[in-house]
Amino acid sequence: MFRQIWALFNKDILLEFRQKHTFYGILLYVASTIFVIYLSMMDNPDGQTWNSLFWVIQLFVCVNAVAKSFLQESKGRMLYFYSVASPVAFIISKLMYNIVLMLFMSLIGFVLCMIFLGNPLIDSWMFVGIVLLGGLGLSLVFTLMSAIAAKAQQNAALIAILGFPVILPQLLLLMKLSKAAFGEVFRGGAILQLVFITSMLDVLVITLAIILFPYLWKE
Repeated sequence: MFRQIWALFNKDILLEFRQKHTFYGILLYVASTIFVIYLSMMDNPDGQTWNSLFWVIQLFVCVNAVAKSFLQESKGRMLYFYSVASPVAFIISKLMYNIVLMLFMSLIGFVLCMIFLGNPLIDSWMFVGIVLLGGLGLSLVFTLMSAIAAKAQQNAALIAILGFPVILPQLLLLMKLSKAAFGEVFRGGAILQLVFITSMLDVLVITLAIILFPYLWKE
């Protein structure tokens, strides 16, 4: 199992290095989106606006970065994977790859936002931790949605349609949790409760992916 997971994960990494235009295209999307927001604003946004803009950008970046996870796999390649690997190993490798990709994109987006939109944060390191937690959750949800959409005649529009109701509660939690990094005072234990709820949502998505993907795999 672990050998299969590592081999499939390594395959995705090698493909990413060979198809660098896709990776650079996502980077260009992140940079251009933030730069357009910078041009449209006369002054640096306040903390609340900055926080909202950042997570909206993260949402669209994740859709573009993670959506290709399953949609780029041809039917012939999927048939080959079906014959040499288990469905659990395949979905775990995809989750791992998209987590790494989204965490990197999240950090890049955070740095670019600070460069172009200013830095209204009181605790930057706390926000970095929240960004990593949020990137993890976003990648998990949209990886599962990509797996479902790939079985519906490769319809990429389904990813956004299916993912929005699922990701909205998590996105609202992340926005609320991020306010602590801007100096907002929470009652005792509230931050830990929000982190716990967000983490449990991530665990739930991983569990659903492991349980449901074998049924999609058989199709």
